[in-house]
Amino acid sequence: MFVENYYSIVTSVLKDIFTKEADKIREAGSMLADTLQKGGLLHVFGCGHSHMFAEELFYRAGGLAAVSPIFEVPAMLHEGAVKSSEIERTSGYAHRVVSRCRFEENDCFLIVSTSGINPFGIEMAQEIGSKGVKTIGISSFAYLKDPSRHKDGLHLPDVCDLCIDNHVPHGDAAVPVNSDGTKAGPVSTIASAAICNGIVLSACEQLKERGIEPELFRSGNLPGGENINKDLINRYRLRVKHL
Repeated sequence: MFVENYYSIVTSVLKDIFTKEADKIREAGSMLADTLQKGGLLHVFGCGHSHMFAEELFYRAGGLAAVSPIFEVPAMLHEGAVKSSEIERTSGYAHRVVSRCRFEENDCFLIVSTSGINPFGIEMAQEIGSKGVKTIGISSFAYLKDPSRHKDGLHLPDVCDLCIDNHVPHGDAAVPVNSDGTKAGPVSTIASAAICNGIVLSACEQLKERGIEPELFRSGNLPGGENINKDLINRYRLRVKHL
């Protein structure tokens, strides 16, 4: 029944997201549509496993061309998982990352942190927001009563212009497995990826309502896709570091 329980929990979380968070997803889509209409970029960031969402939205079939991921390698997992957790809890680290990036006032910043209690992510949103960039957070509001590790006791929703609840259960893992109550089956990846793509789709819809065709990558494995992608790459190569 473990798999069946996981399916039930995941579908319930997704239902909650697309019903209870529908207005916020549309608001985030409006913020992103404004950015794209004005020629800005969407910057995406996350620590640890949440760095996947920067990859999720970047350079893929059906993805927006105007996406600039922020990949801070030491805060990912492949150069030391324990080290990445330590960095996420380090105050002041965000400043050195932000100082290496270029932001413009028409840009938008999306950060994913399910717990929303660690200094690195919170300070990223604070520093980038101070530059006039609109900030969107994705976090689990189940953690709002947990003590924050931020020096001022702030949580991610406290510092973002808009924060969307991903409805992930406290502790992320959802299915009780062991006799001591230890659980398996984390939910945050599915939930946050759904929100990320929901924001993009909402932005696309609102751009279409404004008479604007969104710039989207196609699969390079479809006829003509590679040529379309090359045009977009050439257009954004000088502005998006990781292209």
